[in-house]
Amino acid sequence: MSDSSHTLPAAAEAPPDTGGCQSSQPGLPPPSGGDAPAPAARRRHKRRRLAALAAAGLLTLAAAVPAAIDAMVTASTAAAIASGVDQVEPKPVALLLGTAQRTVAGRPNQFYRARIEAAAALFHSGKVQGILVSGDNATRWYNEPIAMQKDLIAAGVPAQFITLDYAGFRTLDSVIRAKEVFGQQQVIIVSQRFHAERAIFLARHFGLDASALAAADPAEQSLLKVRAREVLARVAAVLDIVIGRDPKFLGKPETVRLRSVVDDAV
Repeated sequence: MSDSSHTLPAAAEAPPDTGGCQSSQPGLPPPSGGDAPAPAARRRHKRRRLAALAAAGLLTLAAAVPAAIDAMVTASTAAAIASGVDQVEPKPVALLLGTAQRTVAGRPNQFYRARIEAAAALFHSGKVQGILVSGDNATRWYNEPIAMQKDLIAAGVPAQFITLDYAGFRTLDSVIRAKEVFGQQQVIIVSQRFHAERAIFLARHFGLDASALAAADPAEQSLLKVRAREVLARVAAVLDIVIGRDPKFLGKPETVRLRSVVDDAV
């Protein structure tokens, strides 16, 4: 006799109706609401930040290196530059560094005039026995050594004690040629202080014993632009030393004409 109290197993409960869509996989985070940046955007942002930091670092370095070179040149040469003729230790030759007689605007160049006066004062005081004028002779219409020679003669320096270097195209050329072409071991450089510092720095590197007499700076002219150019020129001078740049021309040895050391000062 069958047991009427025995019931059949219940059918499995049907899943809820999801409208035909499958549910999300268990354990995954809910979709983003769009507040956080996408990974690609974050990477772009990071790259931009790194690029900006790198650019700032390069700009800082670009400013620091010229400033350091400028300070180094001044500190290493300042003690060798006299402000007046009476402070100069005698040497056989003054190396007068060339510059244009007139400015681009056609006015008299006061840097030029001050160099002529300083070189003539050295000669007349008996501190030097001759003057080596080194400058640019780029064209037949532009000749720094000839112009300076004429003005030195007008200032009372005898022509026979003025020697011309027509290939002093750069300060580097002038100091190397003074030693290698004109046979000088010691010179008194004549130029404005900012230029004389660089010239001494270069001269010493090439084995030339150099001191200087600082020609006067023009009182009425702003030196800011000139000084900025000088900083760049000092960087170029260091680069010239590093790469071993040679003068544009050397050529055969030449003699610097000197008066006798027993002669009285003119």
